[in-house]
Amino acid sequence: CILLSLLKELHFSRGTGIDISPKAIKVAKINSKNLNLSNRSKFKVCNFNKYNTRQYDLIVSNPPYIPSNEIKKLSNDIIKFEPIFALDGGLDGLDQIKKVIYKSNYLLKRNGVLALEIGFKQYSKVSRILRKFKFREMAKEYDYKQNVRCIISTKTGFF
Repeated sequence: CILLSLLKELHFSRGTGIDISPKAIKVAKINSKNLNLSNRSKFKVCNFNKYNTRQYDLIVSNPPYIPSNEIKKLSNDIIKFEPIFALDGGLDGLDQIKKVIYKSNYLLKRNGVLALEIGFKQYSKVSRILRKFKFREMAKEYDYKQNVRCIISTKTGFF
């Protein structure tokens, strides 16, 4: 849905949606056709870590970022509709975020943009990881309680 929303607004763009869930990709393909975006979108069932096509201008990611020990504390409306693998970010919630940042360093063009959704109270740690991999923060987006929930950064160099 993220890719299709962007393509609906960015009329001259095209993109690739990647997910490890075949079911999610199937739904995305149907939605792409229904929105008349099939000619500008493609989809791949793939683990992001194994994706090797390079030279993207923009990567938008909503990786799993909930710490494993907090999964059981989530409300039923989340647990009932989201698969655990879409939520569980490992011990500190940063496992998949680190992988996305690392891989984005290779997939993005120089000055390419990474928009990354993060979890509650993860901003400082994720910001440090981004700097380590030569990303410069451009903006942050907040939730209704003024917690940073998305970091938008640009690739400034090669790690």
